[in-house]
Amino acid sequence: MGTTVWVLELLALVFVFLVGTGLAAAILMYAIDRTQTADAVRRNYPVIGRFRRVFTELGEFFRQYFFAMDREEMPFNRAQRDWIYRAADGQDNTVAFGSTRNISQPGTPIFMNAAFPPLGDQYAKSESLVIGPNAREPYVAPSFFNISGMSYGALSRPAVRSLSIGARKAGVWLNTGEGGVSPFHLEGGADVVFQIGTAKYGVRGPDGGLSDDKLREVAAHPQVKMFELKLAQGAKPGKGGILPAAKVNAEIAAIRGIPEGQPSESPNRHKEIDDWGDLLDMVGHIREVTGKPVGIKTVVGRVDPFAELFDLILHRGADSAPDFITIDGGEGGTGAAPMPLIDLVGMPIREALPRICDLRDQRGLHDRIRLVASGKLVNPGDVAWAICAGADFVTSARGFMFSLGCIQALKCNRNTCPTGITTHDKRLQKGLVPEDKAEKVAHFATSVIKEVETIAHSVGVAEPRQMRRRHVRIVQNDGRSIPMNEIYPSYSTHAAT
Repeated sequence: MGTTVWVLELLALVFVFLVGTGLAAAILMYAIDRTQTADAVRRNYPVIGRFRRVFTELGEFFRQYFFAMDREEMPFNRAQRDWIYRAADGQDNTVAFGSTRNISQPGTPIFMNAAFPPLGDQYAKSESLVIGPNAREPYVAPSFFNISGMSYGALSRPAVRSLSIGARKAGVWLNTGEGGVSPFHLEGGADVVFQIGTAKYGVRGPDGGLSDDKLREVAAHPQVKMFELKLAQGAKPGKGGILPAAKVNAEIAAIRGIPEGQPSESPNRHKEIDDWGDLLDMVGHIREVTGKPVGIKTVVGRVDPFAELFDLILHRGADSAPDFITIDGGEGGTGAAPMPLIDLVGMPIREALPRICDLRDQRGLHDRIRLVASGKLVNPGDVAWAICAGADFVTSARGFMFSLGCIQALKCNRNTCPTGITTHDKRLQKGLVPEDKAEKVAHFATSVIKEVETIAHSVGVAEPRQMRRRHVRIVQNDGRSIPMNEIYPSYSTHAAT
């Protein structure tokens, strides 16, 4: 009995203590809120006003899991993410009872099935394609679907390791992003595309300019198959970046070729390139030094300047051309960028790609310059559409992030990524096991390739690159669909066949 009384008295004391502490905290917050001047809501409604910020932050979570419909969220909805998760897990991706997609939505692609598609024994796997036939070491690219640029530094070490190992398993290339090539990009044995950004990370000399010695050093890696000169990316065209001093540890400094512990700024464009002539000179120089195919990555603002580029290539000769052009749409993503650039700048990939393709093909450069499409193309239908529009290859970054386990927490810029993909917090990185995630990366890539091949078979061709604009219709504002070759008539003999 005495013990029971003692326990009850202890519980009562704890209760009184907790209530007292709560009241003291409320009084303290009341005083702080009443006297502060930064937040009008908290000043007018002390303590209670604090819940507004809590509910605002939790709203993101509740919308994602409880309130948003499967096709409603941005930038990627639940249906898109769930398809990737199932594909990455190697699960059956069939669905029952009908599509949840609103096929009357303007811009929706509808693939036109053939009356008599090829039989099973007439079905072919997608073929390899040569990039840079004039380079000393042309690249025979085995896959039309590959991993887009994501830098080590923007991504964590286990994330890059997972992508490298998974890319090798799936037979797809891995783009380094502008942060330079790290040992973790090379670890898995995948084909690598080295991206050269405006800061020349990984291939910069003491003055910050391009170093031929560093170029040769990178090109000496047998896994590095191509170089991509980045002019702009979809999420922030015309905007460089700043790498904070806190992130420039000894390892990052060594990989990028910058001083340790000092902030590093990426200019908004290459200082050596003032016009298309300078660009072609730079492309030719890198190709001559490295012996590897060299292309460019950019975002389309106006189409006319690209006509000038292709005309200059014809004037100089086809040998002067970049071996590939990666077109990133204005809807492309990144870890951090100003909202006006993410929302408002850059032509969407679904308009830019067919226009640039036509300019190239009009001038007879189809087999000389390969087109790579990038920008929110994560599901088989997106990839198939891009190939119909004229892309030779499609690359995805965020699709592969989802395959790693990304939950679209939208915290890439805060170093608090809960899945360990975009954080350098060792505790959070422990949740990402490369040996497991590499399998998911490979499953996702092979699933996309297989499903695009299925779409190609359905429209009546043997392999994806035989698809043309006439094989897909685009839904218009009135709900009717029009063949894409009527919206964007192709000028290419290749595209018309």
